[in-house]
Order: sequence, then C-alpha cells, then structure tokens
Amino acid sequence: MTAVTLTEFRSHASGMLTRVEHGETLVVLRHGRPIAEIVPAAREGDTQPSWKRPALRLTAKGAALSSAVLEERTR
Repeated sequence: MTAVTLTEFRSHASGMLTRVEHGETLVVLRHGRPIAEIVPAAREGDTQPSWKRPALRLTAKGAALSSAVLEERTR
C-alpha cells in the first residue's frame, strides 16, 4: 500500500492508476489524512457475486429466542 498526496495524485493520475491496475493499492492523503483508498477492481472469475456466496451463520450464546419468549409468557 502506497500513500500519495492529493496534489501528487492529480499530477500523475494516469501512472498511479496503471500501478493500481497492476495490483497495487493507493491511499490518497489530504493534509496528511487519508481521504480515499484506491484498490484494483476484482477481475471476472476472481470472486463470486455476494448473492451467490454462502451466507454467514450467526450464533448467539444462551437460550433460543423462542424458548425465552415462551418462558416469559408462563411467568
């Protein structure tokens, strides 16, 4: 990851974007603070669309919600 100033990015945008195209990540700084991160676009076939990926299963410790509701109703 390379950090460049906004002025430097404006002056050399074409060359910077070529570097990104070759896999490098750039962070653009304004007054020393990051304002943008430019990353290479995913190529076709590299990743599946999010709707095709398996969903993450969420788990929580403790009783199931349905059990807790039924228990509260009997009180």
